[in-house]
Amino acid sequence: MEFSLGGKWLDLLKQVAPGLARVEVMFNSGGGPFKFWMQAIEAAAPSIGVQPIAAPVRSTADIEPALESFARQPNGGLMLLGDGFTRLNQKLIAELAGRFRLPSIAPGYDFAKDGGLMDYGLNIDVLGEYRQAATYVDRILKGAKPGDLPIQGADRYRFVINLKTAKALGLTIPETLLATADEVIQ
Repeated sequence: MEFSLGGKWLDLLKQVAPGLARVEVMFNSGGGPFKFWMQAIEAAAPSIGVQPIAAPVRSTADIEPALESFARQPNGGLMLLGDGFTRLNQKLIAELAGRFRLPSIAPGYDFAKDGGLMDYGLNIDVLGEYRQAATYVDRILKGAKPGDLPIQGADRYRFVINLKTAKALGLTIPETLLATADEVIQ
């Protein structure tokens, strides 16, 4: 997991919604590396001029009240963390973010295709990952110590913008962001 992406997500939200002052960070309160994400987000927030607000949810019934309560004040946005619960509910979350007029971003997994404003995250080549895992297994079977093998990090990220959602929110996506997007959904 690349926790520093939290700062990148804040920056992207601020670029598309310059008036953004608060960002609700939604995650499953049942576990996961939430504190590490929040540390990175909170470290980046002052330089971007955004206040992150944690929004732990445990069930689908918690999502709408959390978004509705947050949206009562202006200049808010939404960030999803990459936990299984928010991924499973991202269509609902994207729909509610649109209803409550919250620009939103998530760490990939087709959030923008599901109606969210943007997704930015690892571009995972599943077949390549399996090949790499097989190479590691082969090296271990040939006597290499697992602790001596190098740790491989992500080297590709994917950025998707949903222009239909941007238009519905009354946002104009800067040309510089459109030029860097891997995919723009019309």
